[in-house]
Amino acid sequence: RNMKPIIRLILLSGLVALAFWSWAFFSPSPKKVIEKHLVKLARLASFSSKDGNFKRLADTERIGSLLAPNIHVVLDLPGGRGQTFDNREELLQAVMAARPAVKDLQAQFTDIAINVNTEKQSAVALLTIKAKIGGEPDLLIALLKFTFANTNDDWLITGLETVKPLR
Repeated sequence: RNMKPIIRLILLSGLVALAFWSWAFFSPSPKKVIEKHLVKLARLASFSSKDGNFKRLADTERIGSLLAPNIHVVLDLPGGRGQTFDNREELLQAVMAARPAVKDLQAQFTDIAINVNTEKQSAVALLTIKAKIGGEPDLLIALLKFTFANTNDDWLITGLETVKPLR
């Protein structure tokens, strides 16, 4: 009879530990969610000449699911190709228009550093993009800054801009 309270305490402790582990496993940190989105974005932005139009369209739509409707993009890429987009639809139209003009694109994000604000409502991610475009011998390498907003359902990209390296 004296063992019943001890057994109950052990069982209760086990249930609390299981509940905490389940919560931690099924509720990843904002940084993990954002990093997963960035890896997915690089994968969806990549394509080859073997990909059909349906796959390219579907991947572009999947990219759209990662973006806020009011996303603001300012890109100043090497070679003086500056581009600005003021919403998701405008950006996705440009992506679709550019895909047929490029034979293939392989994008990779490296050196990802994510800073989530203390209220966990917004975040900034700095990273390096390395992209192999078409038959070009050189890699496109640029530093990018993504801004994210925490919506009720997910973290969406609200901004993207190139960052000038310090000289």
